[in-house]
Amino acid sequence: MRALLLAAALMVVASCGISPTDVLDREHAPTTRIPPPSKTIYLIRDGKLTLEPADVANDTVESLLGALFAASTQPLGDRDTELRGFTYLRVKDSLNPVRRDEVTLPRTSTLTVYIRGEGRLSRLGMAQIVCTAQQDAAFEQVRIIRDNEDRPPKDEGRHTCPDLE
Repeated sequence: MRALLLAAALMVVASCGISPTDVLDREHAPTTRIPPPSKTIYLIRDGKLTLEPADVANDTVESLLGALFAASTQPLGDRDTELRGFTYLRVKDSLNPVRRDEVTLPRTSTLTVYIRGEGRLSRLGMAQIVCTAQQDAAFEQVRIIRDNEDRPPKDEGRHTCPDLE
């Protein structure tokens, strides 16, 4: 008797009035496109540093510096740059602490920026590089190295943004 009641209950539940169908494609699944992060770089307006928005590929100092140097090849309207004729090459980050025998050694906080170019790198041009990089508060100093192929590298010094402003 119990088995008969259980079978009857299952039939009632199973016959809810909805018949099965094949999968139907209606539209594309809803998705969101996230734009790249918008950060700022330092350009020049009226002879002074000014923060300007820059669309960058990702949220790294490398992307910011790439955008800073790319701006020197574009029309800037009422803004300017002292980096025309210079090319951003790479950075060397000394923030990754060294581990020895499971002890983390103190880390330094200098970012070395390698550039290429002829002519004099002005104080305002250095400020553009240093202040853009130091938006990442982890870097206490920024060292600039000019790395031209036909000459030995030239150290342009270690700087902080307040020292150059």
